[in-house]
This record gives sequence, structure tokens and C-alpha cells, in this order.
Amino acid sequence: MVALDALVVTTALPVIGRDLHAGMTTLQWTVNTYGLTYAAVIITAAALGDRYGRRAVFMAGLAVFTVASAGCALAPSVAALLAARTVQGVGAAAVMPLSLTILTRAFPPQRRGAIVGIWGGLGGLAVAAGPLVGGAVTQGLDWHWIFWVNVPIGLAALALSGARLPESRGQAVRLDVPGVALLTGGVFALVWGLVRAGEVGWGAAQTVVVLALGLALVAGFVAWERRTATPLLPPRLFRVRDVAAANASAFLMSGAVTASAFLIAQYCQLVLGYSPLGTGLHLLPWTATPLLIAPVAGRLSDRIGRRPVLATGLLLQAVGLGWFALLADGRPHYATLVAPLVVAGIGISMALPTAATAAINAVRPEEMGKASGTNSTLQRLGAVFCVAIATTVFTAAGGTATTFAAGFRPALEIVAAMSLLGVGTASALHGRHASRSASAPAARLVDAGSPTA
Repeated sequence: MVALDALVVTTALPVIGRDLHAGMTTLQWTVNTYGLTYAAVIITAAALGDRYGRRAVFMAGLAVFTVASAGCALAPSVAALLAARTVQGVGAAAVMPLSLTILTRAFPPQRRGAIVGIWGGLGGLAVAAGPLVGGAVTQGLDWHWIFWVNVPIGLAALALSGARLPESRGQAVRLDVPGVALLTGGVFALVWGLVRAGEVGWGAAQTVVVLALGLALVAGFVAWERRTATPLLPPRLFRVRDVAAANASAFLMSGAVTASAFLIAQYCQLVLGYSPLGTGLHLLPWTATPLLIAPVAGRLSDRIGRRPVLATGLLLQAVGLGWFALLADGRPHYATLVAPLVVAGIGISMALPTAATAAINAVRPEEMGKASGTNSTLQRLGAVFCVAIATTVFTAAGGTATTFAAGFRPALEIVAAMSLLGVGTASALHGRHASRSASAPAARLVDAGSPTA
């Protein structure tokens, strides 16, 4: 539900614009505000879960998300819709990382790959299917039902969570309020600056100022975390090799899949002439694979280690996207595009659960919430960063709504290169035997506070 809502509005924007009398520039923020608050609040929500109980904060996030969904459906104006989407993002920031922490706490390290594979398969399918579901609901019912459908699901999830989920906590330490303020402000400014860069250009004064402010706040956060006795995000975690490598891979992985979905969905409509619903159906060879492959990939990573599965997945994604870009000149027959879509789909299906499992398995159990929150934050930042880069390349190559094909190929090639760069970061993970027992040595190193961790 949370993952689906990241992109479910994309194919409904023209209809929403007509109903709420808003232009497309304004309506784009129905996607951006959700992602903005989502990225800015994730680590804070994970820290609150560690302190006050993961189930409690998870359920609070579900409640906020469900109420905000009803607010989106009832919004009488675009301003009200944007406000409700912002609140939705806050709820999503609590649900997504804590759901992963609760799951991984319930299983031993040697089974976490399979469990996170199921979680990643459903999440990846939801993200990729967002435009399909949005188009189908908008054409078959009404755009309001994109949000109404969340209400019964959210209520059912709340009831089941209260009845079935165990409570767990992390370290009982004082909440790092200055760290929360610095990190939230820094991430918010960086994401805002990246989004605006795609709209007004990287050299625009507002882009430079906001990105500089974001970097300064993040630098202040790092400096503060080194000093405080109760850090929100202990810097020593990033000295654990698998944590750093898994998070870098997650940044590039999520960025590549989000930017490619953004580009290919528009290519199918503006160049190949498909309807919104037709676009979703034609992309099923790509978008349906996570549900089938991710659980298998998760179990495979338990057997042979995270590094080969993650690196191979990112390589296949790069090959599939690069292959699609090569075929995209003119108006290719759909049959020629199926193979690269399948290859890219298998690649992301392998990478999606493995990156998260590698990061979480490298820390001790009470720090899983922070590891999950950090991984989720970097995935959101990677998505915004790669979309902004792809948009800049697209525009520089002469791409517009009427000349979309001109900018599509170079933009998608850059996205494929980002996925290929992720192969290098994934290769920095430990091998098979270290991966199987990564949580144990990481715990000892973290407990000892060793600077060599």
C-alpha cells in the first residue's frame, strides 16, 4: 500500500488537474511532496520505534497513512491534496522501515534473505505497478478511488497488527533532538533541491542555494553525531564495510529503477502511443518479475551470499536498460522490447531484497531499525537524484513532450550506467562465509566501539 502510493497518481494527473483546476507543474508535487516527507522522516521514525516500541510506531504510521488517504480522496482543492499527500508521506516513513525491522527481528540471520525477498518482491511490484493501477482505477472508476482503496486495507492492517505483531525495542536512549532537526532539515533541503534542479536547472540560484544548505545541514549532522553520547545514527555503522557497500548499492539501485520507470512509462505513451492502462499492461514483463523472482533471489542469497546476487542483479538491470535504449530509435515493434524488459526485471528482482538484507544483517539486532531507516532513506534520495540527472540529460539532448525520442535514449543510457556503477559497490560486500555470519562480527565491533569497525 505504501509503496504503491509513491507512483500511483502519475497516470491520473491529467484527470486530477481537470477536476481541481490545476496545471501539470503544480500537480507534479502530488508525487514530490510524498517522496519529500517520506525521505526526510524515515530515520527519525525508526529512532522513535527503537525508543517507544516498533509495533506502536508502526501502527501509528498506519493510522496516519490511512487517515491521510481519506483526506486525499476528499480533497476539495489541489492545496488540500498536497497537504494530505505530505501527511501520507509521514505515515509512510514510519510504516516502511519498521515493517522491515519487525520482519527481520522475527527470523534468524540465515533465513532473512528469503523473508526480505518476499517483502521486497511485494514492494517492488507495488512501485512498478503504480502507473498500471492508477490508470486502471482512473479509467474504470474515478481518481478518488486511488486513495479510498487504502482505507479498508489500512484498517485491516491496524487490527491485525494489534492482534498478531510482537512488540520490540532498540536501545533505550534519549532521543537525539538536535540530530533529528539537522538530519530532517538536511534531507528535506537536498531532496527539494534535486527535484527543483530537474525543473529549473542545476545552475539556477535557488538550486545551488538549497543544495548547499542541505549539504551544510548534513555536515552539521555528521559533526554532531560524532560528539553526542546518544547519536540518532551512530557514525560507526558506516565503518562497517557491508553497511556502507549495501547502502551505496541501494542508492544506485533505487535511483536506476525509479528513473527508468519514469522515462519508459512516458516513452510508451508519447512515442509508442499507448494509453495509460495500455502502458502498464505492456510493461508487465518488467514490472511483474519482482513478485516471482525476488523471493527466490532472497533464498539464494541465504545460500551463496549477498554479494553475487546483488552484483548480478544490478548488472542484469544495467544490461536490460541499455538494451532497451539501443532498441528505442524510431518506433520499434513491441515484441523486440520484451526481452530487455524481462532482463531488467529479473535484475531489479534480485537486487531489491538483497541490498536491504545485507545492510540489516551487518548490525546487531537492536540497531536494525536504524540500519533499515538509513537504507530506506538512501533509496529515496537515490530515486530523486537519478530522476533529476536523467531529466537534465534528457533536456540537454533536446527532449521535450513533442520530441521525446530525442532525449530518451541518452537519458536511459545514463540510468543504465548508474546501475552498472552499483555493480562495483555491490562487489565491495563480503563474500559468502562473511555474509552468513555478518551480524555476529558486526555486533562485536559495534559493541566495542572500535574505530576499525
